[in-house]
Amino acid sequence: WDDTGNSRMEIDLLVVNSDIAVVVECKSHLSIEDVKDQRQRLQEFRSCFPRYAACRVLGAVAAMVLPKEVGRYAYQQGMFVLAQNGENMEVRNDEKFVPREW
Repeated sequence: WDDTGNSRMEIDLLVVNSDIAVVVECKSHLSIEDVKDQRQRLQEFRSCFPRYAACRVLGAVAAMVLPKEVGRYAYQQGMFVLAQNGENMEVRNDEKFVPREW
């Protein structure tokens, strides 16, 4: 869906408050290619959704199965990393993490 009538983009989860929009890609098993695809979506997000032009846009990936190297890659790209831990989801970013704004 999109709000321009032109470009189209699939977003799994969009969390918005008054000044921040977090675009989340959800997978059962996350790969490096999925993270690259998410980075591309984040780069194009504002052109597809101009209604969020005033928001800070942040990115995240979430997965049931998250290989360490994939989580590390997403972290290095400036994305929040969420993964299943037992019956819960946990944020895998540490206190040093600084999210990238897209």
